[in-house]
Amino acid sequence: MRRRDFIAMIGTAATWSLAARAQPTATPVIGFLSYGTSQSSGDYLPAFHRSLADAGFTEGRNVGIEYRWSEDHNDRLPALVEELVRRQVAVIVTASTPPSLAAKAATRTIPIVFIIGTDPVGVGLVASLAHPGGNLTGVTNLNVELFKKCIELMHSLMSPGATIAVLINPSNIAQAATERATVQDAARALGAHLTIANASSATEIESAFEALVGQRVGALVVSGEVFFLTQRNQLVELAARHAMPTIYAWREFPVAGGLMSYGADFAEPYRLAGAYAGRILNGEKPADLPVQQATKVELVINLKTAKTLGLTMPLPLLGRADLVIE
Repeated sequence: MRRRDFIAMIGTAATWSLAARAQPTATPVIGFLSYGTSQSSGDYLPAFHRSLADAGFTEGRNVGIEYRWSEDHNDRLPALVEELVRRQVAVIVTASTPPSLAAKAATRTIPIVFIIGTDPVGVGLVASLAHPGGNLTGVTNLNVELFKKCIELMHSLMSPGATIAVLINPSNIAQAATERATVQDAARALGAHLTIANASSATEIESAFEALVGQRVGALVVSGEVFFLTQRNQLVELAARHAMPTIYAWREFPVAGGLMSYGADFAEPYRLAGAYAGRILNGEKPADLPVQQATKVELVINLKTAKTLGLTMPLPLLGRADLVIE
């Protein structure tokens, strides 16, 4: 090889090397999979984005987010999560138990950060809270555990002997089973009359209310399962139409005109999930991140609705409320 050709080859190689080093690394992508709708998660996603930014990742600048919503349809979840797997996202964040189980079934390699209101060990997502193992970790919020308190609150407002109904979504099999056991235990402890209604569609919600009115139910407790959040306008309207005192798990309900809510501050688990997603993008492994529990709870009372229903809210209860709507 002539000296001139050798020098030219070295120069070309150096140029290639510099060009390769100058190439930007691929922007990581988070897959966000929810059982609900974009509207049902809309109030909580800002908390997720803020904690993700605190970890150094801003959507549209150095991280992308692919959103998938099953819109309350369990049968859509496998295809939606498969889209994210094919997209080769860096981490999957799942909101609610059904998408979390679908994501676990779809991949053993892509890190998964879940947000659920059930026991992740009991439903088979992780080996233990302290040592999740595998490719999953996440956040649990107080949800099913608060059912007992919701029944106690409604029981305290009702006349003796009144029947309390509980509305559950049976399509979320894991959560529904735990909820049934929880409310039955609570009713026995209080000596309260209890009936359980099931609904997993708007039509079934309408039918459930008609049946409960026919049974002369005195009050209703609505599950904190995310499906009911997507149906909040219908639920609040039906409760008003039938003059049925109702307590919910989400503050959006009394804000929309429902009587009261007692449940988790759902911005907190989204914030914690965003922090975990950022830590995983920065190189940490899900197996090394213990499952966290969001423990902030809030009581919201719509005093205007209480007056319409002819209910007198005890002053100690009003004093405990985080928000009173007048």
